[in-house]
Amino acid sequence: MGLLDYIQGQGHDDAYEQVNNAPHKAQLSHELIAAAASYETAKAYENHVAANGKPPTHAQAKEFLAAVTGAFIDRTVETKGLDYIDAERAKHKATEDAQDALVGSGEY
Repeated sequence: MGLLDYIQGQGHDDAYEQVNNAPHKAQLSHELIAAAASYETAKAYENHVAANGKPPTHAQAKEFLAAVTGAFIDRTVETKGLDYIDAERAKHKATEDAQDALVGSGEY
C-alpha cells in the first residue's frame, strides 16, 4: 500500500475537493485544510517517488512532506483568505498527518 492509498483510506481526498472548490473567504476549518494538504502531499510524494525513487532516509522523506504541505497551505491561505492562526494550525496538523501516513503506509 502506498502513501496515497493510505491517505485516501482516511477520507482526505474528499477534504481536498472541498477545499479546492471553496469560494474566496470560505469558512474552512484548519482540520479540513490539513486533510486536504495531506492528500496533496501524498500525491506529490508518490509522483516524486515514481520520477526519482524513494528518498534514501526517513528524515529526507519527512522533509519533503513538510515542504509540500507548507506550500499547499500557503497557497490555500492566499487564495481563500484565511488568517495566520488557522494557517499555522493547519500546517502543524497536516505535517503530523502526512508523517503518520508515511509510517502507516509502510514506506519507512
